[in-house]
Amino acid sequence: MIEDRSSDALKLTGERTLPGIPEENYWFQRHVVAYEFAAALVDDGDVLDAGCGEGYGASILADRARSVVGVDLEPDVIDHAAATYPTVRFRAADLEALPFPDASYDAVVSLQVIEHLRRPREFVSECARVLRPCGRLILSTPNRLTFSPDGIRNPFHTVEFSASELRALVETALPVERMLGIFHGTRLAALEGLIRGPFPERLIAQPLPEWPAWLRAAVARVRPRDFRIGESPIDRSLDLILTARR
Repeated sequence: MIEDRSSDALKLTGERTLPGIPEENYWFQRHVVAYEFAAALVDDGDVLDAGCGEGYGASILADRARSVVGVDLEPDVIDHAAATYPTVRFRAADLEALPFPDASYDAVVSLQVIEHLRRPREFVSECARVLRPCGRLILSTPNRLTFSPDGIRNPFHTVEFSASELRALVETALPVERMLGIFHGTRLAALEGLIRGPFPERLIAQPLPEWPAWLRAAVARVRPRDFRIGESPIDRSLDLILTARR
């Protein structure tokens, strides 16, 4: 389970979300929702968390999986994760050339990662290669149609996808099972009605030091239950979640 604590060993740069940072809580909980969804699909399996970042998600997976290996490119991130989450094994690795034999894992989970990669097709091929027969790939990524419809805004992203674009990419290596979306639940949807606009856009509309007290309080209250996962309307989702089977 994830504790509410600061992540002093890693600094918030915008490239990855971190637990225990009040102003980051909305984005963090939105990631946790996807990890909890993935954890329910990896019961008693050997799991690779590809692009594990700080490690909190690999820890969520470890609550359900038989074993979890978390990989990320940056050694300092891996050192932090290994020191923080002892139930998971971590190692530094290039996601586009995974250092594992064929058919090593029952599941590969990679959440909010593929949009950072320069060669996403090679990454998907690598995921397929290390999956065992009937193994499952679980991906999430921001929905381009709602996250940045006018062009990439996040400087750490190299490519972004609509649902149809993500499906087409994955189907070059694996048959897609399901395409789902993450949406705001009732409470966040009601808040958007009050502010007359998308909540994520309100968060980035002004610098953090200028946030009013009500906005800080609203962000601090966000929990995984404030989101829902569903199939429709997929093009209006916040994030995409795709599952595929080998």
